[in-house]
Amino acid sequence: MAHTYELIASPRDRVGKGSARALRREGKTPAVVYGDKQPPLSIAIDTKETFLKLHAGGFLTHVATLKVDGKEIKVLPRDYQLDPVTDALVHVDFIRVSDNTKVTVNVPVHFVGQEKSPGIKRGGVLNIAAHEVAMLVSANAIPEHLTADVGALDIGDAVHISAVTLPAGATLVDHNDFAVATVVGTAAATAEEAAEEAAAAAAAAPAEEPKA
Repeated sequence: MAHTYELIASPRDRVGKGSARALRREGKTPAVVYGDKQPPLSIAIDTKETFLKLHAGGFLTHVATLKVDGKEIKVLPRDYQLDPVTDALVHVDFIRVSDNTKVTVNVPVHFVGQEKSPGIKRGGVLNIAAHEVAMLVSANAIPEHLTADVGALDIGDAVHISAVTLPAGATLVDHNDFAVATVVGTAAATAEEAAEEAAAAAAAAPAEEPKA
């Protein structure tokens, strides 16, 4: 399941561009906490610490605990903004969550078994159709990733989302049984397959009787 972490935050009494610029000069990033039928809470978080969490991976699927004035707020990052020129962290939106909260998240898919795939061994290539899968899942059960096994795929075969194990209680946003990956043939693999088929056909054909 997803890791959790803590961030120290302070309330923001002032909002606006001027206040935001002043915060950034102090090494802090403005943020807002929404949800749970409560008024939005404007806060400031440490820029360096948050930026490290952002680039560690899984930022939008990891539940965090904000410590604000001695209170703890369990949240999930929902969006963030980076400066288009400097790539600096500009703003973060959080939503309040609890153990009973269900959220829609995009979870990455990891593929295993490529070394066993008959199609890949014959020169085929794994074509990934879904790097991420959108699902509705409990906030305390968001997986780090989903695992799709492609070890049995031959050229032209596909692994579908129905073959991928989801967390208990999770449902897919897309209810179709879509393919997450296929093994496609390269020119070399196609030529090899054609040669094998030709050889098999020649072996199965009846031998001609010698002429008198």
